[in-house]
Amino acid sequence: MSTKIDRREDVNPEAGLHEYGDVEFADSTNHKYPIDSPEHVRAAWSYINQKDNAAKYDADEVKTIKNRIKQAAKKHGVEISED
Repeated sequence: MSTKIDRREDVNPEAGLHEYGDVEFADSTNHKYPIDSPEHVRAAWSYINQKDNAAKYDADEVKTIKNRIKQAAKKHGVEISED
């Protein structure tokens, strides 16, 4: 799960830090999909499973993001549906 996520041109990584603070993100390069709380884990899972959002990444990056969200779900005791 060490797939590197590329910097996206359509995202300002500072915006994620400004909005959520210094938290863990499923996409730590672009500071997208915070996974620091049960609510954020649920939201991250919902968003990455939307076609428009997933289309902004290549398949390996989506897999990495989903795996990070799944790990955070276990950590926070959140049940999420499989893809």
